[in-house]
Amino acid sequence: MGISKKVEENLKRSSWIRAMFEEGEKLRKVHGPEKVYDFTLGNPDIEPPEAFKEALKQAALSPTQGMHRYMSNAGYPGTRRAIAGVISEESGLALTEENIVMTVGAGGALNVVLKTLLNPGEEVVIIPPYFVEYNFYIDNHGGVVKAAPAKDDFQLDLDTIEAAITSSTKAIIINSPNNPTGVVYDAATLENLGELLQKKEAELGTEIYVISDEPYAKISYDGVKVPNVFKYIANSIIVTSHSKDLALPGERIGYLAVSPRVKNLSLVMEGMTFANRTLGFVNAPALMQHLVTGLQRESVDIALYQEKRDILYNSLTEMGFKIVKPAGAFYLFPQSPIPDDIEFVRAGQKYNILLVPGAGFGKPGYFRMAYCIDKQIILNSLPSFKELAKEFGLS
Repeated sequence: MGISKKVEENLKRSSWIRAMFEEGEKLRKVHGPEKVYDFTLGNPDIEPPEAFKEALKQAALSPTQGMHRYMSNAGYPGTRRAIAGVISEESGLALTEENIVMTVGAGGALNVVLKTLLNPGEEVVIIPPYFVEYNFYIDNHGGVVKAAPAKDDFQLDLDTIEAAITSSTKAIIINSPNNPTGVVYDAATLENLGELLQKKEAELGTEIYVISDEPYAKISYDGVKVPNVFKYIANSIIVTSHSKDLALPGERIGYLAVSPRVKNLSLVMEGMTFANRTLGFVNAPALMQHLVTGLQRESVDIALYQEKRDILYNSLTEMGFKIVKPAGAFYLFPQSPIPDDIEFVRAGQKYNILLVPGAGFGKPGYFRMAYCIDKQIILNSLPSFKELAKEFGLS
């Protein structure tokens, strides 16, 4: 007797990210935190913007009556209207609060969406490399994972996506800017994906939803704009959080937004609200809903992340690492200099460098680095990276 066999099996497959972070805890105790170069967790070191702090202060000093009471299971109408207004501007479509459900982060939103959409055995296409929890979220709701690997530059490969689609396909999860690669899917790519899905829906007599996972949508560089998926794909749903753009990962505040072009919209929204309640998330926290209402156009200083990206990208490519330059998020996904990325990551530990193997993201032969850490740690790590590069024959 004990825990369920499925959970026990999943524990064996679960996150390399956490495993490497725990390894870092051991190294920090031995060497001290300043001598351990931990690139494992996407946990922003930047503080929330001043506008958030002012809103928090205002809520504490001048509370409104009833601000901590229960609300509609979809969330406060005012918060949802504020979100709908911004998405309407970005997409050119008319959204109202009825298109929005407030959720416990993007993870909560993904589970709500999958619970609402999936019948047991229906398939969800994901794009390697991908955020590892997608596998478990899909399994949570009886779905079957189908992989459609990205191209060598980590852009969507419409050929592999088309090959993965069957009569049982219910959804495709895309993630742009991408974790772990930092790649941004451009408007033409999304438009072509929308046309492909229209063709496959007509051919198979089914509906296929695109679930766009977008917690990094405001973090992009070099003038790159992240396109709004609603413009290009009719059956689309955005799931996101303010963990990254407002640097609030511990607050778990997010939302899902459903395109007004989705068929049977009112039924879909009823299903989302029901799933939000019955999965046990119930509501996103009341205080955070109040605070983010007026912050939909705010974000952290993206230039701070771009500076760190440039330091690492330029330094590692000069050392001989092969990297697709990220246009967003705060990750690098270099190619491992040896095929066994796990062996390479373990070699990095000798130099107190903590990385995550690409195998953890469904893409062996690579490794992920999260650069949302103190700039000085990045600078301090560079001599150790040079030693690691030398060990594997890079110049």
